[in-house]
Amino acid sequence: MAATEATRAAEAAADTYDVLVLGAGPTGENLADRAHAAGLSVAIVESELVGGECSYWACMPSKALLRPVTARSEARRVPGFADAAAGPLHAPDVLAHRDAIASYWKDDGQVRWLDSAGIDLVRGHARLAGPKQVSVDGRMLRARHAVAVCTGSRPALPDIPGLADAKPWTSRDATSARSVPGRLVVVGGGVVGIEMATAWRALGASVTLLVRGDGLLLRMEPFAGHLVAESLAEAGVFLRTGVEVREVRREAPGGPVTVALDTGDEIIADELLIATGRAPRTDDLGLETIGLEPGSWLQVDETCRVTDVPGDWLYGAGDVNHRALLTHQGKYQARIAGAAITARARQVPLLDNGPWGAHAATADTAAVPQVVFSDPEVASVGLTAAAAERAGHRIRVVDHDLGAVAGASLYADGYRGRARMIVDLDREVLLGVTFVGPGVGELLHSATVAVVAEVPIERLWHAVPAYPTISEVWLRLLEAYRG
Repeated sequence: MAATEATRAAEAAADTYDVLVLGAGPTGENLADRAHAAGLSVAIVESELVGGECSYWACMPSKALLRPVTARSEARRVPGFADAAAGPLHAPDVLAHRDAIASYWKDDGQVRWLDSAGIDLVRGHARLAGPKQVSVDGRMLRARHAVAVCTGSRPALPDIPGLADAKPWTSRDATSARSVPGRLVVVGGGVVGIEMATAWRALGASVTLLVRGDGLLLRMEPFAGHLVAESLAEAGVFLRTGVEVREVRREAPGGPVTVALDTGDEIIADELLIATGRAPRTDDLGLETIGLEPGSWLQVDETCRVTDVPGDWLYGAGDVNHRALLTHQGKYQARIAGAAITARARQVPLLDNGPWGAHAATADTAAVPQVVFSDPEVASVGLTAAAAERAGHRIRVVDHDLGAVAGASLYADGYRGRARMIVDLDREVLLGVTFVGPGVGELLHSATVAVVAEVPIERLWHAVPAYPTISEVWLRLLEAYRG
């Protein structure tokens, strides 16, 4: 009997860790790494591929599809090279490169990293089974200090008659398709819809983009959506705004799909991509065992601790908390949460050094950077003018033609773009910055630093941009502000 009890105790100890992380995407990996580096034992649970959505179905494969598009577009506007870049993209080469970037949908390399970091990997579907308990396909794991939910989000399909039976593309299908569809209908005017319309049109598909609202990228500055819409139209994308899908029909698997609109007309395509929103991957996570609603977003505080559950043991980082559905923001939250978990595990007081402290994920509300890898690119951080006014700030909006900067004329003939900064007049610091134009994603971090650090306008005058680069737009914006 004693031997049996000792065996059970040993087995229980083997399945007990300081921290359990659910989801091995970038958020989960970073949180696990931060906690383990601080001396805590960590196990990470994954039901699919280690590396998550970003590595195999989102950030990496989508940008692999888009980079040839923007490179060709820019090359066509460079004197001496335009003729060489005049031909179409070679789709098989682009798709093969995409496959390589996605590691051929194998996670061996990421698993080796976990091994080298000393983080245990448990394969299977995780479900909470009560406080600090996680069941993985019948195996019970226990956490001494914390369970971190980093399971991300999934595409949300709208309730449209016939849609589910028609087997539409989601973002996963759009980034991993094996061939170019002849006709593609894209529903949604956000980042995924725009990027995939851009990529597949350049690869040879006839693309129709359907948008319910009156424009694209409605959460960003209005000029961003306008410039992107103009470029899409020039590339041959058929853009229709102010329309809704009423019904979808596909008579045979793999056959054409018919999209019926509220205007009364119909569009026939080979594939239909729905890019209208995301939902949290919490529907089969066992939230009901701790008093939460399955399928709900997790409400968290600035340390990413779930506030609707007693105690300091449950955390939600990344998409699941709905603060900022971006990979880099999830990784940022993971670093904050990992540090907070470690401090609480060691019973060390959390750092109270203002809103930008080591245990406060405040950038998710004050300084979120984002790049839309369209043609032209859109890069933004912080508040738009409309959002700043809604928040009660007294502001000044400063715009400049990005194409008028010397560096832009060298970058490409006919460079089109625009820059905007939002100035808080009471404090004379930046609340937000938006750039639109080829290659502007690389300008964004300087804007992020200015917004996060609340650099005074007068101080920015002494941050001298190199000539002749596109970053000289900073000088032009400051000159326009001074008048």
